[in-house]
Amino acid sequence: MIEVFLDYQVKNKVSESKGAVLSLLGRGVEIVWKLGFYWASLVYDYAVGRDEEVVPYRARQLRNLLCDLGPSFIKAGQVLANRPDIIRADYMNELCILQDDVPPFPNEIAFRIIEEELGRPLETVFSRITSTTIAAASLGQVYKATLRETGEDVAIKVLRPGIEPIIYRDLFLFRTLASFLNGISLQKLGCNAELIVDEFGEKLLEELDYTLEARNIVDFLENFKDDPTVKIPRVYEKLSGSRVLVMEWIDGIRCTNPQAIKDSGIDINGFLTVGVSAALRQLLEFGLFHGDPHPGNIFAMRDGRIAYVDFGNVAVLSQQNKQILIDAVVHAVNEDYTEMANDFTRLGFLAKGTDVSPIVPALEAIWQNSAGKGLSDFNFRSVTAQFNELVYNYPIRIPERFSLVIRSLLTQEGICFTLKPDFKFLEVAYPYVAKRLLTDPNPALRERLIQVLFKDGVFQWKRLENLIVLAKDNVTKMSNAVQTNKTQTQSKLDLTDTIKDGARLFLVDAGIRRQLLLALTEDSKLHIQELLDVYRLLEADVDVPSVALEVVRDLPNVARDFVLSWSQSVLSDR
Repeated sequence: MIEVFLDYQVKNKVSESKGAVLSLLGRGVEIVWKLGFYWASLVYDYAVGRDEEVVPYRARQLRNLLCDLGPSFIKAGQVLANRPDIIRADYMNELCILQDDVPPFPNEIAFRIIEEELGRPLETVFSRITSTTIAAASLGQVYKATLRETGEDVAIKVLRPGIEPIIYRDLFLFRTLASFLNGISLQKLGCNAELIVDEFGEKLLEELDYTLEARNIVDFLENFKDDPTVKIPRVYEKLSGSRVLVMEWIDGIRCTNPQAIKDSGIDINGFLTVGVSAALRQLLEFGLFHGDPHPGNIFAMRDGRIAYVDFGNVAVLSQQNKQILIDAVVHAVNEDYTEMANDFTRLGFLAKGTDVSPIVPALEAIWQNSAGKGLSDFNFRSVTAQFNELVYNYPIRIPERFSLVIRSLLTQEGICFTLKPDFKFLEVAYPYVAKRLLTDPNPALRERLIQVLFKDGVFQWKRLENLIVLAKDNVTKMSNAVQTNKTQTQSKLDLTDTIKDGARLFLVDAGIRRQLLLALTEDSKLHIQELLDVYRLLEADVDVPSVALEVVRDLPNVARDFVLSWSQSVLSDR
């Protein structure tokens, strides 16, 4: 459906006038000439047998060529930098250097666009506006200004003039070229090349409309409204439009300047915990994920919070995809690699019906090689590098939304490494996942907690202890990371709902009750010591009388559910 709409939309734009058609032809000749010459160079290298030795030079040449061809190609290069299913790793590494830093367009043009969107002169709205840009990118640039009415500092983002026809023209040419590559793409990736272009085009066109970005900001504000560790700038919707976006000014330190962050007195460990937890919340809780968190878009606030800007490019994950990702984490913990491979099919990495058996040993090798080193040596980049090899050797295609997720996680981990070279991803990620499994009231998460705690029908006491220790570690670090006068972060692990739900399940669900009773009596002994060990871990965090009161209050509901469950079982027996 997306590809049909985009094809129709793009064709209409590039054929709306004779001038547009001529511009399209001229641009097509330029692209074919420059890319054709580059392709001929690669063929020559292969013919003379020097294709491997000149890879660094050719990769650098490709990066420069994309910059020369303009915004659409820069964006395409950034996407390719995270698509191991399309290009090889050495080219990916070179394309990672691509930045959106481009020369700004003149102030008089930018200010005229702002006035057109406002419908009034600049000086009636702003008492001051910078004469130079704060940041310039391929699609727009940013100024700092002060609102005349309130004295508040704001950031004004202005879309580059004339950018829309260029993008539409290039997308049409991309799609035309992709139609010739469908056969190769179907063979290598299991999908046609036009679909890849359409996924890319959809995200790129969204970035051309700042009303969509304003909507994204509102959604992020809603998601993080109760999180004192994350700062999202509010948007001034009455002053914004499709070409201009006015946002709250973020007074923090950009992550492009890691030394300034270290010198500011900010707790680096706390800031990194806050950042990773915020990223995982976006991915596993909200399903709305910042798609371009490069160092210029992330700020360290002086009170330890993390702040995000630039929400034009976001990844949206469905509830089903979020649950499958959590399933994948659970399957990794349980070392169930066949189910992990099936998770890839469910997420769209593999075509439906693909035989996953050849992939299972490769997944097992990747995970055991990475996790086997322990938390202290694990990092997301090393796993991704090994996964890239898997993608290159098997018919795996990375959907665009997950390409954004991978790029986002890699970029944020890279920021973490600049602030702390010995940063360990899992040392932060595992405690967050543990806390979520133990405390999230979502019934699906409760189901996955049970899957983690039982392996081959045997209750994993040590795993429960580890989950509690990790979850408490996350709460402690988050509590210490941000302390402001206005609000305090949670300082204790709150398991009230978990214990209440556990009691409910024990009384209502005969299967769970049987499993728990077996857990307490397995190996022909009572596991009293294990229970005491768990209690000692929770003693300082759990208010037993309060929890007991909550359980008692819930007894009428539990009794009702028990009666319903019992009556259903009686009826089913008949």
